[in-house]
Amino acid sequence: MARWLQQCPHCGYAAPDIGRAHPAAAETVAAAPFRALIADTSHPPLARRFLAWAYVLEETGALHAAAEATLHAAWVADDMNRQDLATAWRRDAVALWRAGPALDAEQTVRVIDALRRTEDWPDAAATAEALAASAPEEAVAQVVALERRLIGERDAGRHTLASALPPPARRPHVAHQKIRRSRSEGLWSRLRRMFRKD
Repeated sequence: MARWLQQCPHCGYAAPDIGRAHPAAAETVAAAPFRALIADTSHPPLARRFLAWAYVLEETGALHAAAEATLHAAWVADDMNRQDLATAWRRDAVALWRAGPALDAEQTVRVIDALRRTEDWPDAAATAEALAASAPEEAVAQVVALERRLIGERDAGRHTLASALPPPARRPHVAHQKIRRSRSEGLWSRLRRMFRKD
């Protein structure tokens, strides 16, 4: 994540590529709220970089992209065990998603997950129920089913997307295979087998 954004060491502007700044960036980074944001040492430096980018995006009307950047700041807070910041930034991300244009199914799943992680059970459950009722495509429906189960269990923890999706149907998933090794098979034999070309 530390490589996802660049940040100007002089003005604090952050973006995936600071060499191609948004036309409104200069005015945005000169504003007092932006200056206060990047000076706030109570927030982790990497999170401030994502929040700085989110601020620029929000000010230029890219609310969904601002929500994503804010969610990334929450992920940084998760990694630093700052639940207070992670919760606040997930709530901010949800507000940005909902303030923008109509959400697609995948964005709505991100909203549901953010609500669940902040333990906003009623809103998370209602949003998940509405998405499930819209008959989304199968992969989205599987993730929503997982989210609904986690909401019902009051589970606000981290879960991977892989835990919602079954392994590929056409061939066995690696997790379903047992590794069988002969006890007599030596180290060199195993290494040759691992690096052979089929």
